[in-house]
Amino acid sequence: MMPRKIVALLPMKANSERVKGKNFKYFDDKPLFKWILDTLLSLSEISEVVINTDARTILAANQLVESKRLIIRDRKPDICGDCVSMNVILADDIANVPADIYLMTHTTNPLLGAATIQRALQAFLAAKETGIADSLFTANRLQSRFYRHDVTPINHDPNNLIRTQDLEPWYEENSNLYIFSAESFSQTNARIGKKPLIFETPRLESIDIDDQAGWDLAEAVVQYIHSPIKLKAA
Repeated sequence: MMPRKIVALLPMKANSERVKGKNFKYFDDKPLFKWILDTLLSLSEISEVVINTDARTILAANQLVESKRLIIRDRKPDICGDCVSMNVILADDIANVPADIYLMTHTTNPLLGAATIQRALQAFLAAKETGIADSLFTANRLQSRFYRHDVTPINHDPNNLIRTQDLEPWYEENSNLYIFSAESFSQTNARIGKKPLIFETPRLESIDIDDQAGWDLAEAVVQYIHSPIKLKAA
């Protein structure tokens, strides 16, 4: 059974260092922030979506206003800025918006699908109920040969090469999704608790737009998804 109240936290700031104004820049056919916001609002499991922001005016210019399921919180001046830890912002939301479960994601994950979010929620709730985990974060599964800067091998023996698919999997935190409770957050002061569950997301959904190259890659993927025949013809 789903908990009584699941709140999605979607922090959003006006400034972006590497892609100027990326949260509000048009990505394919709508502003970037609308992609994941529309996905979150499509999920009946989510009671409310909370946007913690210093950009209320910009959101209003994009016809986004509060509703029964959408809360826009003005970010406090002392936690604004590019160098403020995300965990500090989340702590402010948790202190002001009570919930049984918090689900946190970013506007920079436009391709993350509703079905994937639902599967992650189900996996977390099952793990939490049995005591296996107190939180969840998403990751990319990697099976490649890694080296340090001095060319020292990290996870393989160059003198005894095995197939990459037989290497021990490594998991890269991809910033797509975090699920936790107020209790688990209080134990670590972080969105990842003491007993986290790793949840692997589909590769094409896992693109996190961090810079212009990430934007270009995500744009190419969404164009392929929407118009595969046109791309093949080109």
